[in-house]
Amino acid sequence: MQNAVLITIGDEILSGNTVDTNSNFIATELKNIGIKVVQIFTISDEIEIIKNTLKSAFGIGDLVITTGGLGPTRDDKTKKAIADFFDDEIALDEKTFEHLKAYMEKRGRIEILERNREQAFVPTKSTVFQNHFGTAPCMMMEENGKIVFSLPGVPYEVKPLIKDQIIPYLKEKFSLNYLTTRIVSVVGIPESILADMIEDWELALPAHISLSYLPVGTRVKLRITASGDNENLLKHELEEVIQKLLPLIKPNVIATSEDKIEKILAEILNEKKLTLSTAESCTGGELAKLITSNPGSSKYFSGGIIPYDTQKKIDILNIKKETVDQYTVVSEEVAAEMAAGCQNLFKTDIALSTTGVAGPGKGEDGKDIGLVYYSIKIGDKTHNSKLFMPHLERLDFMHFTAQKVIQDLVSILISE
Repeated sequence: MQNAVLITIGDEILSGNTVDTNSNFIATELKNIGIKVVQIFTISDEIEIIKNTLKSAFGIGDLVITTGGLGPTRDDKTKKAIADFFDDEIALDEKTFEHLKAYMEKRGRIEILERNREQAFVPTKSTVFQNHFGTAPCMMMEENGKIVFSLPGVPYEVKPLIKDQIIPYLKEKFSLNYLTTRIVSVVGIPESILADMIEDWELALPAHISLSYLPVGTRVKLRITASGDNENLLKHELEEVIQKLLPLIKPNVIATSEDKIEKILAEILNEKKLTLSTAESCTGGELAKLITSNPGSSKYFSGGIIPYDTQKKIDILNIKKETVDQYTVVSEEVAAEMAAGCQNLFKTDIALSTTGVAGPGKGEDGKDIGLVYYSIKIGDKTHNSKLFMPHLERLDFMHFTAQKVIQDLVSILISE
């Protein structure tokens, strides 16, 4: 079993009201056990559409995982479509009903048990994986080497079903190759130029080792993946090919294993025993959010402030009013004073600041949408930078800026 297909069922996904995070999570978990997702379908909850999609999916892969479309009523279309596809019928499963009853009793909701009774009706040929975080069970159907898992759509129900039950089941049932991945993060080289620089190295990679280019803002992540039946050997081979790569691009490499920029930063701050604080205006807390999303961030992150109003920048961070009057609030000078004020306020080794115009309207001083100044203060040294990204929508602008500030900080700390 090498290839899988995912099917997301539900009009809320198609309408754009809900973001499909399940597919990303499932694909990652499958990749980690050597199963590649080759197609993702997003479809409406209609019986014929589901059946036709199942037919198409099984023409591509031997494993299909569906999410969504499972409800508490007898006319559940997803369940019926899967039963029809496998020439089966739906009936009450006593074991599932007892599990549902215990789930309701534990939560003090036994009065709605009968209303949810239909959740315990499943295709008679199915194997049920009980859902410990919801009322809809996961059903597995298998025929002629083809397997489908049908899961509910709620992410906090999907994740434990995948991680705790389905992944262990697949690992035990099939002889799967290990899939080992390393990420080399490169900054300061455009993707096209980077590809030219490492072309000979890439062409020399063994057949079981592949390379993917993953641009993230101004960073390019080189994802190097090896597959085989010996995990320790794969890790050794990846280290060897990375050591051959580094001489070609080493001055621009900020990490050779960790993926997310906030995790790369965490490793460096912990290693150097440095503390960090943030003062954000146009990023609205996105910097602090990224930094604190990493477990253990309290070891190095002292705190952050969002002095959105100009007067608050003056009152809390001691920005000089004369600086604002002379250069405007969106300026390199104000960014530098914000960083200095933040460093003094939180008594940290490093302080980061941002001031800019996220849009959709121009700034109060007439500055253009997409303009941002940010400052990185490390000890008594200040590094000021400017970005202009008028093409980005507000939330994308905030996220891009936060990523770039952290990336620049990483680059500076590595070079010191």
